[in-house]
Parts: sequence; C-alpha cells; structure tokens
Amino acid sequence: MNIKDKIAKLLALAESPNENEAKAALLKARELMAQHKLRPEDCSKETNVKVRRELLDVQVSKTKYHWAIALSAVIAEHYCCRAFRSHQKGARMYTIGFVGLEDDFEVCKKIFLYAFDCAKRCADDIFDYSHYYDAGYRRSLAEAYGRGFVEGLKSAFRRQDVENEQEWGLVLVVPKAVEDVMATMGKRRFKKRLELEDWQQRDALAKGYVDGEKFDPSTKLESRATPGSVPALQGVG
Repeated sequence: MNIKDKIAKLLALAESPNENEAKAALLKARELMAQHKLRPEDCSKETNVKVRRELLDVQVSKTKYHWAIALSAVIAEHYCCRAFRSHQKGARMYTIGFVGLEDDFEVCKKIFLYAFDCAKRCADDIFDYSHYYDAGYRRSLAEAYGRGFVEGLKSAFRRQDVENEQEWGLVLVVPKAVEDVMATMGKRRFKKRLELEDWQQRDALAKGYVDGEKFDPSTKLESRATPGSVPALQGVG
C-alpha cells in the first residue's frame, strides 16, 4: 500500500462514530500529509467510495457449518466490513453475505472463502472419520473443530491488531458508510450454544484452534491449501 492509499484509508476511518478512533485517524492522516506535502484531494480514492452488499455462495444452518457464521463476523470486522445472513421465509439454510467499501469487500470476500474452505475440509474429514458414531455426534465433533478454528483465528487477528495499533496509533474500524447500510437491514439472532460433553469434542476444538491460529491469509488463495495436517481424532478412525 503506497502512502496515498494509507492516507486515504485513514481519512475514511476519520468518519468513524467512535470519537477517539476518528480523532486518532485524522491526526495520523494529517501527520503523513505534512511529511509528504500532500493535500486531502491528492489522496482521495474514488473507487473506495461505493458500498457493496452481496451474498456469497456459502450456505449454513443450525446443524451444518454453523461455525461459519462466527467466522464471517470475525473476518468481516478485521477487514473493515460487516457480515450478514439472508434466508427465505421457512427455509432451513441461511446464506452468508458481506457489506463493505469496494476494496475492503473484495479482500474480505476472498479471505473468508479461503478460510471457510480450509476449515470446512477439516470439519468434513472429522465427520467422515467418526463414522462409528451417529450423525448427531459426528456433527458435534465437526462443529467443535469449526468453533475452535474461529477462536484460533480470532486470537491471531487480535495479535495483528495490537501490532497495527503500535504502528499506526489506532485500530482499524468499520467505515460509517458501511454501518449506515447495516442499520437499514435490521438484526437477526441466530445463536446455538455448543456443549462440549467429552474429551473427543474438546480435542476437536483444540485442533481447530491450532489450525485457526496458523491460518495465513497471505497464502496464495488460488492454491486453496488447508492449514496444517488433516485433524484425525484419536479413537475416531
């Protein structure tokens, strides 16, 4: 990212509803403009003004890939976007989507699809390997892995946020234009608490956490390689 793009990003963050974050962003933008003798109009990014709201080709339910809902929220926030879900009345499946500025949206979408693909493959493998058990228990193992992956990724992002705050002097926030669009959409509650009843579920959760922490968004997206090894559970196959 060149200096003009950095300043443009900070100027966008200066519109944050959080007064402290907005002030920090504006001060940093002014500092950089002074250092490089630039004006705000020199740094404007017209392509980053448009807000995109789009559904992806990812569907989940309360019994299948439910963890992807939390995954979408974690990734969206880290890339200055918001996640949402849509479904037709009476339908069992929900479709995941994102709202964000044009550039942020593209990055967020690619990272989410990559992360979802990685976690889904490992969760599906756990479901297949645990063929000795009934479908409900197998789903609980796969869900435990997915939830662990989300928590591990959240931990990794948290460390990155601390590093960014030290370098930039602020934490990246979702632009006001994106929040305004989200405000018109209403809120949906879609929660399901995962109860970890035995060591195999806890083991699946731990394996997911390790893979989530190791997940590297900078890896070439086209390769779609899974992080780490396939998490086979002891005593499950």
